[in-house]
Amino acid sequence: MQWIYLDNNATTKPDAAVTRRMMQALEELWANASSVHRMGQMVRQQMELSRAALAALIGAPPRQLVLTSGGTEANNLALRGILTQTTDVLITPPTEHAAIREPAEALSKQGHPVQRLLIDGAGRVSPKSLDDLLALVLSMDPSPRRVLVSVQWANNETGVIQPIAELSRIVQSHSGQGQVLLHVDATQAVGKIPVDVGQAGVHLLTFSAHKFHGPKGVGALYVGPGVRLQPQILGGPQERQKRGGTENSVAILGAGVAAELAQLFLADLARVKELTALRDRLEQGIRAAIPDAVVNGVLPDQAVPRLWNTTNIGFPKLESEAILVALSEKGLCASAGAACSSGSLDPSPVLLAMGVPPDVAHGSIRLSLSRMTTEAEIDAAIALIVQVVEKLRKQTAQVV
Repeated sequence: MQWIYLDNNATTKPDAAVTRRMMQALEELWANASSVHRMGQMVRQQMELSRAALAALIGAPPRQLVLTSGGTEANNLALRGILTQTTDVLITPPTEHAAIREPAEALSKQGHPVQRLLIDGAGRVSPKSLDDLLALVLSMDPSPRRVLVSVQWANNETGVIQPIAELSRIVQSHSGQGQVLLHVDATQAVGKIPVDVGQAGVHLLTFSAHKFHGPKGVGALYVGPGVRLQPQILGGPQERQKRGGTENSVAILGAGVAAELAQLFLADLARVKELTALRDRLEQGIRAAIPDAVVNGVLPDQAVPRLWNTTNIGFPKLESEAILVALSEKGLCASAGAACSSGSLDPSPVLLAMGVPPDVAHGSIRLSLSRMTTEAEIDAAIALIVQVVEKLRKQTAQVV
């Protein structure tokens, strides 16, 4: 079967140059990077070059990057490493990835105050909501020891981009009243759009290599100057004593290559424009054939910045699981949202929080491109999706 893969927000195909580098590492650079002998130090040197490439992708000094097993661990390290006392407060919107939502719920059960930010119909955080909420939290008696604001740079289900620079300015305006920090989960943004931690003014930032054609098993947490982080994995002095355990050097070396390739891609503005046009072609083709299809995250009265690669389309009165299974049988890979939430029959909590009607949310699927996606694949995907939706609607009408 010839597969059409439009589930790139779940994971991307490793670039051929990445796999070649990893194969070389498995054969030649397999020693422990913490060993003092020459073989170990050869691995250490190459690993630090990869760290530098990953850091350059987000405009950060290499020493401020903590390498982890992926975005989920990095998110947990950011939240739990900062919020160490029950007087610490977490502020976050309801549309975050489960790697933020679940730790937030656990922290709440442990006694940490967790405050929710207001969002609009596209899922964007209201800057005024953040300003007002920070003022309220910092006026509490007793005042919190530390406040952590955690917001995704780009949503993993809809591709909607948050106004990070504006949110950062608000956080900075309150920093004199207490220790207020901004964490950004940029897992879906890094490698797809320009990300610069210095320009954005963030204190912590998470990303993962397998979202931009690197390997699974390696992520990173940027920790800004002066930010004190409590380690969550103990057992060794690795990662400047921020994360114990032998580093996955093979994956890290592959991730370094992926970071270098991602920088080349981001500099190719013509290619980014072409891929954006492919995303638009996909949406327009589906909506032309299925007029009641809804693009979630798009507002009728204003432009909403989105990732070039992501669209989330709802088909009212259908079930996303039925759509996805039928598409898979025809060779098209897509998802109903975060891959780690697959198997659930409940509609996406992200879409419901945005105010998407339940009958639309139940029938919503996410289609995500990569820089390897072709025009022919998009045209074939349109035909398959229209065919499947029309068939399911006929079957539903017959049952009713």
